[in-house]
Amino acid sequence: MSKRKRPTPVPPEPLPELADAHTHLASCGATTPAQVTEVMDRAAAVGVHRICTVGDDLAESVEALAAAHADDRVYAACAVHPTRASDLFTDGVQDRLRELVADPRCVAVGETGLDTYWITHEPETTAPLDVQEAALRWHMALAAEVGKPLMIHNREADADLLRILDDAPEDLPVMLHCFSSPLAVAREAVDRGYWLSFCGNVTFRRNEELREAARLCPADRILVETDAPFMTPEPFRGARNEPAFVGYTARCVAEVRGVTPEALGAQVAGNARRLYGWV
Repeated sequence: MSKRKRPTPVPPEPLPELADAHTHLASCGATTPAQVTEVMDRAAAVGVHRICTVGDDLAESVEALAAAHADDRVYAACAVHPTRASDLFTDGVQDRLRELVADPRCVAVGETGLDTYWITHEPETTAPLDVQEAALRWHMALAAEVGKPLMIHNREADADLLRILDDAPEDLPVMLHCFSSPLAVAREAVDRGYWLSFCGNVTFRRNEELREAARLCPADRILVETDAPFMTPEPFRGARNEPAFVGYTARCVAEVRGVTPEALGAQVAGNARRLYGWV
């Protein structure tokens, strides 16, 4: 019996204003200025006028910053992903990251954080938890030093993450990207003043608890993102994602919050502008 073929993703109906708070242009295949422009033109056609493209390691951080310099609709976040945290402690990486983060087109330090899922599933290639913690603390100190937000990746590490973030300066903006934790963690994060960014998985049918987290998040600290090329929202789950598709997530979040998609789009675009300081 053949597998059901999913439909090819098409962009949603346009919104006047929207922002993709976390994506990966290089992983979407946009590694040249022309390719970046193509992706951003498709996004802009449906109202996505600003995005933050993110580095998972030093090489992708360099590419993210290059994309931000190639297109003024693009901004960058630079860091070493927790699964690759060991790389941070090799010669020259910290110095180079400091240079990248100091660039005005870099608007956040990320993505950093903790990931125990891959420690369990691929321990031979994933940095151990103590190294991930050391890397997170290094990135946290860097973000505080340069006055830019800390962008967090968290997968199955809620208690340890909250423990470490207890040591962050009170005025350091913390953004939890692709928020996927239980509702109790959402409430704790909100109480701490963190920003919650919701991804395509909030549209998945079984994720009622995640939609409840999106409902309770304060209006001035909610964001939407693609995390492209991953986490494509329904009805195109499993297909290749890109910034133009963030409107599906925005519409889902708007519905659970009882607002119009246009109002939600303007809200998250304004929130991203405040968090990242972009114009």
